[in-house]
Amino acid sequence: MKRIRLSLPRGQWAEFQHQDLVHDAVVNGLIAAGAAPEQVIGAGAEPWTFAALGYHRAHEGRVHSLIISTPSAALAATVSALDPAAVRYARASTGELLDFSAASTSTEAPPVCDDPGALGVLALSPIAISDPASKKKRWLTQLDQVDLSAAANARLSKIAGRSVSLSVQPDSLFLRANPRHSVLVSTKRLRNGRAAFVIGMQAPLVLAGSREDLLLAWYAGLGEKTRNGFGCLGLAEQGVGR
Repeated sequence: MKRIRLSLPRGQWAEFQHQDLVHDAVVNGLIAAGAAPEQVIGAGAEPWTFAALGYHRAHEGRVHSLIISTPSAALAATVSALDPAAVRYARASTGELLDFSAASTSTEAPPVCDDPGALGVLALSPIAISDPASKKKRWLTQLDQVDLSAAANARLSKIAGRSVSLSVQPDSLFLRANPRHSVLVSTKRLRNGRAAFVIGMQAPLVLAGSREDLLLAWYAGLGEKTRNGFGCLGLAEQGVGR
């Protein structure tokens, strides 16, 4: 298990239009650090996730920090060895360049929790969960539309190769005050020039369970498409940070 933060100097930002540019830059960095391509991309890749901290308005995203996290022992050393200079990606078709070569690197320590215990967390990147009742791919827009514990445990159990039993509950007051808590994320530009989107949800959550399960969720993230930058968690008491 390993988790790092890449932070650009204050006042500096990296810009992007679609989230796949950030994903591809991180993949470049991981491969340059020693990962085999099949370890980080494709259906059989190791579990990992990232969050691009900053903001996205209209067609412009700006990011000042990247969280890169993995629960995988096979990727932990690679994440530790990642060089920010290799976290860059140029795309001629859109004229974009995302470059994190000026970033500093710090290790994010695991949260301190009892066993069993509970953690208050934030979704640093939106949590994507598809509607199991829909024949076509349809993303849920409200956390109270789904059994969040069951959805989280099913994926985490698959990652861990064992039964994971977490209770995952959204903050009740937040949901009452913010019934609309979904975010439309532009993931990539299609060949026809249109954008592909994923809908994710953001809200404070309380995770409860064994320390082993809590740390797995912390490093792996929650929900679907985590390797594409969804479901990365942060501690509620620490906020997003800079």
